[in-house]
Amino acid sequence: MGNHGSNLDDILSEDMHHWYNMFMRESPSGLITLFELKAILNLKGMSENANSYVDQVFFTFDMDGDGYIDFVEYIAAISLMLKGEINQKLKWYFKLFDQDGNGKIDKEELETIFSAIQDITRNRDIDPEEIVSLIFERIDVNGEGELTLEEFIEGAKDHEDIMETLKNLMDLTPVLVIIIEGRAG
Repeated sequence: MGNHGSNLDDILSEDMHHWYNMFMRESPSGLITLFELKAILNLKGMSENANSYVDQVFFTFDMDGDGYIDFVEYIAAISLMLKGEINQKLKWYFKLFDQDGNGKIDKEELETIFSAIQDITRNRDIDPEEIVSLIFERIDVNGEGELTLEEFIEGAKDHEDIMETLKNLMDLTPVLVIIIEGRAG
């Protein structure tokens, strides 16, 4: 094993052994499928958009695209959510928002994701259309109706209110609490 760099050594305040035991308790095979993730998070009766969002989250964390989240991908996901640098988080958000994988996000993709997040978190404090309008009004400087990764990252970083809104909307702490405390229900 050895010391492979401080980033892995200090990923989380808990030791790796603890995280590995929790992971193996939830998934004795050492791999989590999309179906198992939904079972762990006790996600039943979701809207189609919410279901699609969970699928998208799963596939962004399945870094090698094999259809499973292994322990390394699991730790990388938790690390990103808890300790990721702002650029890392914004890149992850972008990948999550870019549902068709064309390298750009449009208003419809953002509204769909924001609505889905609200379906999952039951937090409907902000109207998704308002958020999307604000984001595009401030960030889409060319007025194309689409944002590239660079536009999204630079625009979000240049507008503190947009960063704060994204941070609040994309807060996956409730999901992490379920994962950390074990299977829901």
